[in-house]
Amino acid sequence: REYLDNITAIGPRTVGSPENEVLAVNYLLEQIRAIERESTDAHKISVDIQRPTGSFSIDFLGGFTSYYANITNVVVKLEPRNGAQHAVLSNCHFDSVPNTPGASDDAVSCAVMLEILNTLSKSSEPLQHAVIFLFNGAEENILQASHGFITQHEWAKSIRAFINLEAAGVGGKELVFQTGPENPWLVQAYVVAAKHPFASVVAQEIFQSGIIPADTDFRIYRDFGNVPGIDLAFIENGYIYHTEYDTSDRILTDSIQRAGDNILAVLKYLATSDKLAKSFEYRHGNVVFFDVLGLFVLAYPARVGTIMNYITAAIAFLYLSKKVLQPRTRAIHNLKKFFTAFSLTLISWVCTLVTVLIVAVFISLIGRSLSWYTHFYVSVFLYGTAAAAKLILVHTLAKKFFYKNMNEQYLGDIFFDASLMIWSIALAVITQMGLCSAFICTLWVAFPLLAKLMIHKEFSQKGASMKFVMMYMLGMFVPYLYMMYLSWTVFEMFTPIMGRSGSEILPDVVLAGFIVVITMILSSYFINFIYLVKSTKTTLITLTTVFVVTLILVCSGIFFPYSSDVANPKPKRVFLQHTSRRFHDLDGNMVKSDSGIWINGFDYNGISHITPHVPEINDTIRTPCEEQAPFCGLPWILPVHFMFRLVKNWYLPAPEVFPRSPIHFKVLSKELMPWNSMRLSFEVSGPSHMSLYVRPHEGSALSTWSFGDGMPVASLGGDYFVFYSHGLQATPWHFWLELTAPEKHSDGIVSLAIAAHYFFGEDQKSPQLYALLERFPNWTFSSGWSCTYDLFVF
Repeated sequence: REYLDNITAIGPRTVGSPENEVLAVNYLLEQIRAIERESTDAHKISVDIQRPTGSFSIDFLGGFTSYYANITNVVVKLEPRNGAQHAVLSNCHFDSVPNTPGASDDAVSCAVMLEILNTLSKSSEPLQHAVIFLFNGAEENILQASHGFITQHEWAKSIRAFINLEAAGVGGKELVFQTGPENPWLVQAYVVAAKHPFASVVAQEIFQSGIIPADTDFRIYRDFGNVPGIDLAFIENGYIYHTEYDTSDRILTDSIQRAGDNILAVLKYLATSDKLAKSFEYRHGNVVFFDVLGLFVLAYPARVGTIMNYITAAIAFLYLSKKVLQPRTRAIHNLKKFFTAFSLTLISWVCTLVTVLIVAVFISLIGRSLSWYTHFYVSVFLYGTAAAAKLILVHTLAKKFFYKNMNEQYLGDIFFDASLMIWSIALAVITQMGLCSAFICTLWVAFPLLAKLMIHKEFSQKGASMKFVMMYMLGMFVPYLYMMYLSWTVFEMFTPIMGRSGSEILPDVVLAGFIVVITMILSSYFINFIYLVKSTKTTLITLTTVFVVTLILVCSGIFFPYSSDVANPKPKRVFLQHTSRRFHDLDGNMVKSDSGIWINGFDYNGISHITPHVPEINDTIRTPCEEQAPFCGLPWILPVHFMFRLVKNWYLPAPEVFPRSPIHFKVLSKELMPWNSMRLSFEVSGPSHMSLYVRPHEGSALSTWSFGDGMPVASLGGDYFVFYSHGLQATPWHFWLELTAPEKHSDGIVSLAIAAHYFFGEDQKSPQLYALLERFPNWTFSSGWSCTYDLFVF
């Protein structure tokens, strides 16, 4: 707790700032030296300050290239007195995003690592392998410091496995959401060693699908170091992740203790494991893993899971075929009835999904999006009741008009079988796709089938008796309990993400879709009860009433999306960049210039809620796109342009920005190369963060450059993006581009723009930006900085 408070007391720790490069580094070194003095003779502690320079390309955020110079890593190696050949790595990062204290992301992990180093170093028992603690100083700059370490540091060669400590929220339980690749022994190590396990292969497959706009150092160690590992993150309260509210007082001591207990135990286990030295022998195979209500973790090889899944599906198909095809004289009749029920179930799901999504689109179009962001129950009352009501209505109508005068018991039976068929098909298909999450389908096939076989006699003799209902519910208990637990975890992660997913995605449609899917899953084995009960009228009226009342209240605007509640804030995120832009022609003459405050709202609502407070930010100042310039001539800090429509950002005219440390850009040389290529060499010096944007003209192509492996990687839309950062000081940035050009190119062969971003110090905020930020309501988190943008044609 003391380590955490002291790191966050330094303030925002942006890469290149004295706070990050000097104060945080000095504090870490002081603590490490104090720990070293107290350590026992069983251990040797070595400390190294690494300041790497490098470059790499990554397909995150649509694809871009990263270049870093003189950034900082603090590396500590704890090993036996006589040294160790193999090592396990523990990674945290002490830098933070601009304008935030970064307590959970990721100061708390660094505090935990210091305490683990302290505990291990005082032990009288030597470890079998070394433990390397990497306090990395540039993760928020899209994983630069970890790349510098794993590709350049001499200790990196000895690493056989790693644990990465991250955050996607503030406090709570830390979730294992990525492992591997392959190396099932690592998951087994966590299962055996962790005292308070919380892990899910479902979270892993969701994260690795790319639908969450985030990434961690795990990717760097996996892709550039070829090292397997475990990725953990705090996921609670993601509403204040990457905001000014991410303070140390919001992280409970229990949460720190829990994380420390788990990570210490796992590191100790790995550092004394024979498997670490021979990890390559155990590398093959994936693993299915999930925790049971946070009490313990079940883990088994994916190939065992595949066999179990196929056996379960086969038993279900055998049961269904036997039931439908006997007696043979009625097989055709039974098949017709069965596939009618099967089709009706699917039709009811499609109708439910379409209806609820129409409601969600309507809510978005009338400007009431995210009404549930602060009041989560609103989403359940609005979309959950609509989904349940529609589902019941479709089957009630089918029962009344299509299945008129049919035996209710027979209908109940056949709709159970239809649901079992759907789950069995889903199980077979998802297993065939190679997804480990298929274990969920196994639960939904095995337990209901078992329950059905146990109560078949009771049902056939007495129908839907009380005993039947109680035994049926008991049989469904395990899959329902697990599904509710999993759904809550998924909602806890995803709901806050909707507040930072850009202006392109309709958050209500995404959340409504989730709720419909969960309603379909939870109702799948209760559809048969619609046919067994005498009437669904009361249920339908109740659900419809709740839905209509909630819809009216949402439309009236009574549920404000954001909150400035001190104890539990849920702010709206807004980025403001006071920008001066200069556009030059082929002769180097400035043909256009302007300045303004460029404003981006990070969610679908844009600035509609801010306009009443700051009237000049309105729809008359929408940002125009400069078609001839890469990325529309706008100073994106990262290539997230695809997440924001141009109609959803604003450009408020403002005086020109005059940084005290302006950018210096010059052409060093233009060389004609073989095969009709032109090499352009440049020198740039400027602040710690810069963005380079490149657009080859029609007929030209960017064939190679001095970044990464030399192969240019285009961003979405076809332009090229290079993200640059440096530590406290750096020599001027030299780079070259090589382009193939057509014979005639009167309008040049390439447009190249460079933006300088001032994230700290005296150049960060202009008086006009300060004044504007002061007027923003207290339910916003508004992050502001100054920048310049220059476009050139060559």
